[in-house]
Amino acid sequence: MTCTSTKFGSGIFLAVMFAGCTPAAQGQGAPAVQQILDRLDRLEKDNEALLEEVRALRQEVSALKGPEPEATSVQTPAVPVASQSLSDRLTVQESRVEEMAQTKVESSQKFPLRITGMALFNASLNGQNNNNQDNPTIASLKPGDLTGEGTLRQSTLGLLFNGPRTFLDGKVSGSLYMDFFGGSTASLNHVFRVRTAAINLDWANTSFMVGQDKPLISPRDPDSLAQVGVSPLTAAGNLWLWQPQVRVEQRFAIGGNSGVRAQFGVFETSRYDFPMDTNVYPTPVPEQQKEYSRPGVEGRVELWHRWGDTERVEIAGGVHYNRNYVVSVAVPSELYSLDWFLRPVSKLEFSGFFFHGQNVSTLGALQPGFTTEWTGNVIPVMSTGGWAQIRVPITSRLAFDVYGGQQDQRNSDLYYGGIGKNEGYFGNIMYRLAPNVIVSLESGQIRTNYLGIGSRLNNHYDLALAYLF
Repeated sequence: MTCTSTKFGSGIFLAVMFAGCTPAAQGQGAPAVQQILDRLDRLEKDNEALLEEVRALRQEVSALKGPEPEATSVQTPAVPVASQSLSDRLTVQESRVEEMAQTKVESSQKFPLRITGMALFNASLNGQNNNNQDNPTIASLKPGDLTGEGTLRQSTLGLLFNGPRTFLDGKVSGSLYMDFFGGSTASLNHVFRVRTAAINLDWANTSFMVGQDKPLISPRDPDSLAQVGVSPLTAAGNLWLWQPQVRVEQRFAIGGNSGVRAQFGVFETSRYDFPMDTNVYPTPVPEQQKEYSRPGVEGRVELWHRWGDTERVEIAGGVHYNRNYVVSVAVPSELYSLDWFLRPVSKLEFSGFFFHGQNVSTLGALQPGFTTEWTGNVIPVMSTGGWAQIRVPITSRLAFDVYGGQQDQRNSDLYYGGIGKNEGYFGNIMYRLAPNVIVSLESGQIRTNYLGIGSRLNNHYDLALAYLF
């Protein structure tokens, strides 16, 4: 403002001087007067430019200080601060705090907490070999009635939280996901249950997790809104069972677009009890035989590379080992795995998983994991399986998925009537009616082969509507 005032004052001073020199001005004639007027015009323009610069500087300073807080819903009249009493200002601030408290979820420890999940409605139709389930994973040996129903039991609810910085400046976070898939298919018998949970401690290149999740060696799932209560292709190539575990992950960068993830974990396998369902397995094993699971160890190494904005490839190898007991007989559970994800272009994705090993039922695979001979010898069942999916996201709203998988068990390890192979093939189309509303239509077939008896088929059709929140 000093420069502006000075130039403006100088202009007035010059104008007065030249105006006072009337004889000289008259002697010089009209051209001299015109020069004076032109100079005054230029000075005025300079003053206006300087004023604009001052306004711009003031706006920049205000932006650096940050915007003033605004009321969320109640608009208060604009009263100058100087004219407001201290009590009035306190009243306004208290009302704003009360409004904010009504629009947020607060934890007892005062750390951020978010609610997520989806309300999911499924209307499904099953073939005759449905094993009396609304979402069968195998085709039952004995046929029954065709079934069709609607349910909300696959709806999910999740809590996400962020904690403070802690040991060695690590960041604490966590999650808890639940659903209503326990109990029965009766509408008033849906039991609330925990799906997955995690408490994470993250550093720049290292992470530690304790919680409940899928096996470390099988982190991926096909995309489906029809199979949510259990992972898609359960018992048909997908090792899915959510179990307590501890994980450590170390990340290594290879340039700017590639890297390696090395993971190690301790996994609590499930307890496998007999007898099995005689509607599915016609030759049950004696009741006193139970497999008592012990924690196993898992490892996985992933190599990834990206190019472009969305193109990416991930490929990983894994291993699982633990030793369980049937009475006093040790039954090893060990397998090797390979999983992958490939997006060569933005409109095409490939993903999948492969495994080979023995006694894998404790990870959520096809039963049985072992058999016993009349001599009391326990035989771990050897299995090979996996799944693959092709996903085509046509637009940001529309996507097609085709996926299938199988688990093939060595026939010599099974009893007559045991399941030698279980296969599943499905396809779906998903469309976003809104950013958080998805409608899906899926159909597929489960094909189960019973050793010495033959194959059984079960068709499944599902219409789903999901509201994400």
